Parts: sequence; structure tokens; C-alpha cells
Amino acid sequence: MSLKVAIIGATGYTGIELARLLLRHPKVEITAVTSERSAGEAFSKIFPAFQGRLDLTLEALDPSTIAKKAELVFLGLPHHEAMGAAKAFRDLGLKVIDLSADFRLRDAATYEAWYGQHSAQALLEETVYGLPELYRDSIVKADLIANPGCYPTSCILGLAPLLREKKIALDTIHCDSKSGTSGAGRSAKTELLFCEVNESFKAYGVGKHRHTPEIEQELSVLAEEKVVITFTPHLVPMDRGILSTIYAKATGAMDSKSLHSLYEKFYAKEPFVRIRPLGVFPATHEVRMSNYCDIGVHFDERTERVIVVSAIDNLTKGASGQAIQNMNLRMGFEETLGLL
Repeated sequence: MSLKVAIIGATGYTGIELARLLLRHPKVEITAVTSERSAGEAFSKIFPAFQGRLDLTLEALDPSTIAKKAELVFLGLPHHEAMGAAKAFRDLGLKVIDLSADFRLRDAATYEAWYGQHSAQALLEETVYGLPELYRDSIVKADLIANPGCYPTSCILGLAPLLREKKIALDTIHCDSKSGTSGAGRSAKTELLFCEVNESFKAYGVGKHRHTPEIEQELSVLAEEKVVITFTPHLVPMDRGILSTIYAKATGAMDSKSLHSLYEKFYAKEPFVRIRPLGVFPATHEVRMSNYCDIGVHFDERTERVIVVSAIDNLTKGASGQAIQNMNLRMGFEETLGLL
């Protein structure tokens, strides 16, 4: 029998990406799609590319109704809206994979400092952070999974081997990241209009981007002590993709060959992390519409700095693809199913 799933907030970019990927998954059936703004219309009417493939009528969000149709829900709702929906679905016994930030931060006070009030703090106790490369053993038992943010995925995977093996000075980490415009969501915003973005390149959220505490939380777990970083995101004129260039000072003797070997060994069994050959670095078009995180590394002997370049598709490994990877793990499916 197929696993029955619902996409909550199906008309956003992550919802559309979930639909694209789930339709090719051999063990899943999409049984409900929701949208407050477009309730009553067929999903395929709004997105003609899905005609004949996903013709379900979009519904308003009613957890009790959805619970009769689905066993697992993907929440593609904005921050703050997701927490209430997650609680309702968990109370009804459904498994939840949340793509918002509402359950990514383990400490409620930290969440409230960056995002505002949290109304479902009791659920934080049962939440598992959904980065499979680090939390696979916990994900397989979790009924509420907090899908990581896109920038955090690229930065955490880029730094994990160095922190686990204590190869860098913790007070020297700088993550310089660039994202396509889909990372800002599908809502109409002046700063994301074509004429505002085309032929331009800018930094934003400098020193205050909301993904900062999420990255620091996971890096601190890896390092087994508090980590504070400099994180600078940039908007580039492309629709999807993230490239993060990460810098840190080495704590001891190192060279590019040993650094490369460290990464190859750390990720040797990971199906969605690919380490580029020594001296080769990834580009966003090489991971476009895939669930891969590609990583290239270099040790700059002149400055004694490690340089790591990681590339992901922000809508796939940075969101919906990773959510399906988490679903596969939780449901006992092959981890790569529907993603290769």
C-alpha cells in the first residue's frame, strides 16, 4: 500500500517542489493539497505543468478533514503559522515534517529572540532536527521532524567534518552564502521583482539573518562547545541554488590533500553528499533540481585558512528533497527513493 501524504501550503515554491518529487515516488500517494488563497481550484489549473498528474482540488486547511485522508503531512507554511498546524496534526496522530523554522531551534527563548512568540513549545521536546547526515538514527523514530533551512544545510554540511575532528579555530568561522530568489518565497515583494534583481548582486540580513542561530546551534553540537559565526547571505539573480564559501583558521598542521581525505572519509557512506576531486569546486547548476550537496575544499597555506565551497539546490536538498529524504528514513523506505 502507498503512504498517503498531504502537502499543506501546496502553492508555495516548496509545495510545488514537493509535488514534483512526490509524484515520481513509487511508494507515496498525494491525497490532499491545501491553500488558503486558492481553495476550491484545481492544483493543475494554477500550475498547468501538473495537468493529468495532480488534479486534486486545493482545500482550506482543516486538520480533522486532512487527517481522514493522510498519514503524514508536509507543512509548507510560513513561520508562526506552522506551529499551530503541527500541534493540531500531532494531536490527531499524524506524522509531521515541517519545512518552516518553527521547530528547528531547540531553545524556545532563542526562537522568540529571532522570530517572535512560540505557541507550541511543548512540541520542541519531541522534535528531531532533520539533517540526515547527522541525525539519521533519531529521524527514523521521530514523528515531528524539523526540516533544516537552506542556508544552514549548506553551511553545516560544509563544516561538519572540521568541527567533529576539531580542525579549526571556532572563533574564526565566516560563512559567505549566495542564494537564488526562490529562497525568499513566492509572495510578491518589490525587492524581488525582475527589474530589482536582474543584473544585480547584494548582501542582505547582514549580521541579523534568522538562519544564524540555527547554524550556530548545530555547529555547537558538532564542536561540543558554543560556536558563534559570521554569516553573510547574498541574493543573486537566479531562480534556485545556494553556494556557500566558508572560511576558518586551521588549528594545526594541514594541507589540501589531508583536508580532502578528511571530507572523503567523513561522507563516504552519504548518498547525497559528493566531495569534488582535489582542486575542483562545485557550481550551483551542477546540483540544480537534485538532492545533492556538492563540496570542494582547499587549504590556503599562505593564510593558514581552510576554504570550503558547498553547493545545493535550495528548493531540493535545502527544502523539499531533504523533507522527502526524511520521510523515507522515517517510513523505512530506501533513503534515496524518489530522489535519484
